[in-house]
Amino acid sequence: MKSIELKGAVRENLGKKGSKKIRTNEQVPCILYGGEKNIYFSVVERDLKPILYTPEVYLIKLDVDGKQYTAKIQDIQFHPVSDSPIHIDFLQVFDDKKVTIELPVKVNGSSVGVREGGKLTQELRKLKVKGFIKDLPNEINLDITELALGKSMRVGDLNFQGFEILNIKTNPVVSVRATRASRNAAEEAAKS
Repeated sequence: MKSIELKGAVRENLGKKGSKKIRTNEQVPCILYGGEKNIYFSVVERDLKPILYTPEVYLIKLDVDGKQYTAKIQDIQFHPVSDSPIHIDFLQVFDDKKVTIELPVKVNGSSVGVREGGKLTQELRKLKVKGFIKDLPNEINLDITELALGKSMRVGDLNFQGFEILNIKTNPVVSVRATRASRNAAEEAAKS
């Protein structure tokens, strides 16, 4: 997985007043849990842009006052009007423990069904997977070359080494649907 570094400073004042003061200084209050103890810290809001506003998933190398931690983003709370982050929960990850994370799905190839006039629809943009950090890829690549008109590639059809997919097995990931034009062409061909 790709990783990115993020620096933080330990928070002394917890609660609403402390968090409000941190936000007025263009910082975001955060918590890191999953380790020996919870760590309350803050990060500069502009340092979060490469992490938050991208479809990529990153492993975060946290530096909180000189101590190093490896983490993933567990939850983000956004302001309802300005859409800026107001709180982030990080989960500490370890090499010897499995982690659950959502990975982006990338579709590769030109489908047979699309060449026949169908429309490709990507139902799921991310899949929830579980595995060791060293085994997780940056993204899940799907080859749709053999996907025919009216067919779907479901979660249960996918097999990968090193991690398991936790989504419901019957959910379609990618589908090729018949368009009105392709149905009309099929009806005209049937009449001839």
